[in-house]
Amino acid sequence: MKQTLISPVRRSLLGATLLCAAGLAQAQTAPQVLRVTAIPDESPTELARKAAPLVKYLESRLGMKVEFTPVSDYAAAVETLVNRKVDLAWFGGFTFVQAKVRSGGKVIPLVQREEDEKFRSVFITADPAIQQLADLKGKDVSFGSQSSTSGHLMPRSFLLQAGVNPEKDFKRVAYSGAHDATIAAVASGKVQAGALNISVWDKFVADKKVDTTKVRAFYTTPTYYDYNWTVHADMPAALRDKIAKAFTDLSKATPEGKEILELQRATRFVPTQADNYKGIEAAARSADLL
Repeated sequence: MKQTLISPVRRSLLGATLLCAAGLAQAQTAPQVLRVTAIPDESPTELARKAAPLVKYLESRLGMKVEFTPVSDYAAAVETLVNRKVDLAWFGGFTFVQAKVRSGGKVIPLVQREEDEKFRSVFITADPAIQQLADLKGKDVSFGSQSSTSGHLMPRSFLLQAGVNPEKDFKRVAYSGAHDATIAAVASGKVQAGALNISVWDKFVADKKVDTTKVRAFYTTPTYYDYNWTVHADMPAALRDKIAKAFTDLSKATPEGKEILELQRATRFVPTQADNYKGIEAAARSADLL
């Protein structure tokens, strides 16, 4: 019987092809454990409280172990997803845009809260003399994290539209790191005003965690798209679809759904897409933050 000989070059090419195929298959293999993180826009204890029932729910819906991994700051949330150290991340609009740019478009936003289609920020103060954005000139003003959509990027964008430049017009620009920390800074008098996520402000007011006879919201921004749950594009499409459906199936009609949605400050989750965040990207580029 005649044997077919494979030249060393062809053997090398064949080996490389098989290695590439194996690598692609590995990249498209569903993770054994779904690793989840979130931008630290609130205190670690609050983030853990919000994550616990969601983790349990996702485990039951996906049939796999789910682990919540906290990160130290917004940049770490971006890097952990881009480098595939986690599989699912809760991003603000700006951190999604940062992850999209950092990964070369290799991240996919799956769902957002219905509220995130028309999100807003508020400016708060304990100073009776501050009634409008122009009154912030010469004051100490706090944003949240520098990478926060609702606590920095969009408030800054609306300030600039109003003719107020933080670096030129404020006495001092501060960064608290988180929305609840901004409220604390204003309430304690460390700064005369601050900008933050409207849902955190509303929650603090509802829970009577802030004295509204002293601290008040004096300006609410126009609406914009904000938070979403994002995955890496290398995640198999079937798993992406299961995760998205798990979120959109959440309903306040069930005790489990009610608890999760209330903790997430959501009426329901709806599908989203990258194009929704083009306005955020434009605002970031115009403010030289991207």
